Amino acid sequence: MTFQRARTEEQRNERRRQILDAAAALLAEKPVADLTLTGLSHRVGLAKANVLRYFESREAVLLALLEAEIAGWLAEMDTTTPLEGGSARERADRFAELVATSLARRPALCDLMSAQSSVLEHNISAETAIRHKYAIRGHVDVLIGITRRHVPELSPEDSGHLLELLMLVSVAAWPASRPPQAVLDAYTADPELGALRIDYAEMVRSAVALTAAGLLTREREPR
Repeated sequence: MTFQRARTEEQRNERRRQILDAAAALLAEKPVADLTLTGLSHRVGLAKANVLRYFESREAVLLALLEAEIAGWLAEMDTTTPLEGGSARERADRFAELVATSLARRPALCDLMSAQSSVLEHNISAETAIRHKYAIRGHVDVLIGITRRHVPELSPEDSGHLLELLMLVSVAAWPASRPPQAVLDAYTADPELGALRIDYAEMVRSAVALTAAGLLTREREPR
């Protein structure tokens, strides 16, 4: 580091970025549940008390990282090209495939999303919660726009419903697709049980495609 103590706002922002980079590096090695404030402070080269100068808790660090990971994912999704021609159903299927495969390539994001409500939103202040919720709302607005670029037949309201379902399915499917070793061994030992194993990308793709199909059908019905 080129400075020992962050004194300017630029230096403080740089220190926050270093802490988030360290947290991201740790999540490449271990799940959210195993990431500790002690391990984070060691990775970034700061005392725990100094880490807490920039983030009020471990959970606040991970919430900020979640926001950054979502922003990165949205930037990727924004570069995707909608299917030209074809029916609304076909374009929705294409969008579902893009969403599922892009999320599956981002295990840290999936892990953070699955822990958001049950872990990350605990041990934080109301101020941090407000800031986080506004950040997430902004991300959702961006994703609604991306959704409608791919499937313009979906209204903003229905696009919002589709994304709510996407988040709920992703949160449930991610941990379910990563069972403990004993369960993996059971799947290997008994092929009938192996059929129960969850494929995260396929579960998300199927849920988004089926929900979009239902919403498109409803859009065509007389009001």
